[in-house]
Amino acid sequence: MVVSRTIFTISTITSLFTVAAAQNCKDYKFPDKKVFSSCTGLPVLDAHLHWNYDPFDRTVEIAYRARQTRQGWISWGIKPGGGGMIGTQALIAHQDTQGKMRVFSSQVTSYSPSLTPGSLSFPVSELSAEYSNNEMIIFAVLGPLDGGNSFNITWQAGNLVLDDIPQPHPPPYAKDGVS
Repeated sequence: MVVSRTIFTISTITSLFTVAAAQNCKDYKFPDKKVFSSCTGLPVLDAHLHWNYDPFDRTVEIAYRARQTRQGWISWGIKPGGGGMIGTQALIAHQDTQGKMRVFSSQVTSYSPSLTPGSLSFPVSELSAEYSNNEMIIFAVLGPLDGGNSFNITWQAGNLVLDDIPQPHPPPYAKDGVS
C-alpha cells in the first residue's frame, strides 16, 4: 500500500511538472495579447522561444523570454552556419538607467563582446522589449533570412548593467545557451 501510494504521488508530481512546463510555453499569455504558433522551452537559463514563420516572406517573428531581475540583461541570437558563439547576430535587452526597457541588436565578434548597438547581417524590425512577471521579453521580426536553412540559436543572461552597458555574464559558462 505504501509503495503504490508513493508511486501515485511521484506520478502526480511528475504530471504536474509536465503540465506546468507545457503551460509555461504553449499556453503562455503575452501581456499585449500577441499569439505565436510555435514555442519551445530552452534547456538552460529558464528561457523560452516563441515564433511565427512566414515562408513566403522568409521572415520569422519571435518572442524570446527569460527569467531575469530588473538589474540584469538577456540576449538571444542566430548564428548563421552553426557552430559556437562568435558570429552570433544578437538581440539584447535590459532596463536603462531611467527604468525603461532598452533593446538593440549587436554582433558577437569575440568571447568578450562589447554588447553595444550595431547592425546585423539581416534586417530586424518591430524590435521591442518589456519586463513582466520577473521576465524580460524581446520581440522582433527577423528577415528576410537568406543563406540557407542551417543556423544555431544562442541565448544568454547577465546579472549586471553599468551605465546602460550590459556587463559580461559570470563564469562558469556551463549555462551558456547554444542549440
